[in-house]
Amino acid sequence: MKIQNETMLVANEGSTSLAQRVAERLGIEFSEMIRERFADGERYHAFPREVAGRKLVIIGSTHTSSAHQELLDLIQGGIYCNASSVNVVIPYLGYSTMERAKPGTEEIPKGITRTRQIFRARPNYVAFVDLHSEAVLHAHAGDISTNHIWTDSLAVDKIKKSGFENYVLVSPDYGFSKRVARLASILDCPHTAADKDRYKRDKTIVSQVSSVVKGRTAIVCDDMIRTGGSILQTAQRCLEAGATEVAVMATHLVMAGGARKKFENSPVTRVIGSDTFPGRKSDTLFDIYSVAPLLAKVLTKHLKLNH
Repeated sequence: MKIQNETMLVANEGSTSLAQRVAERLGIEFSEMIRERFADGERYHAFPREVAGRKLVIIGSTHTSSAHQELLDLIQGGIYCNASSVNVVIPYLGYSTMERAKPGTEEIPKGITRTRQIFRARPNYVAFVDLHSEAVLHAHAGDISTNHIWTDSLAVDKIKKSGFENYVLVSPDYGFSKRVARLASILDCPHTAADKDRYKRDKTIVSQVSSVVKGRTAIVCDDMIRTGGSILQTAQRCLEAGATEVAVMATHLVMAGGARKKFENSPVTRVIGSDTFPGRKSDTLFDIYSVAPLLAKVLTKHLKLNH
């Protein structure tokens, strides 16, 4: 009851649906922000009820620049309105693949710089879901509590319930192979990794996949699907190595540009993912599971410990 009475849960616009599911799991009311847009493009926000003295929970993916700015506004608004604490959950962190600049360039590593903007807004707690790189966790001075939420339990449960038999997990590169090996260990199934080389910012070549996929259903796993290029190449290499079927699983289904059409025209039979990226719903291609139960569990523990 204390969590119910003392906590106020809001979201930026893109993450409203996910936040509503989290609120339902927590057994608290979801507070819809009051939003208006002025003729010159400026945006008005107001909390629907008093914030002062409450633990404010903000759920917000930063999948666009507008969503990122709205999250900053909500954090600063909570502090301005005297919330007792400001607790942020970022289901999908935009620019997360840009966590470092290449030597000899003047690139801006926006994965770090934009996360620093979030930390400098002065929330008390920030949790991220399945980060591409944990480097962003350290983009503050050590005075903010951070949490990296892994969705392994949800992914394993989803695979178990998906009806696949005689399957093998495949990583599209060696960088993600440790996570895939961890999932395979829990599922008690084989795993392998493809050989991948990147030759441009959004261009990769996948050369081969182990014959362990022969006669099996290959489930290609990654943290996110952006353009889908490397995953689709991996799927093709799995079929060439003897896989009988190829499915794909990723936490964050960004699906930029014409990615969805590419998958619809590919031999991939199913794309499994979560609802961390706004707008993703199950349909003829997507098989979506929600991270809401996991986020609610993490928030319940955090809010109780910080009573």
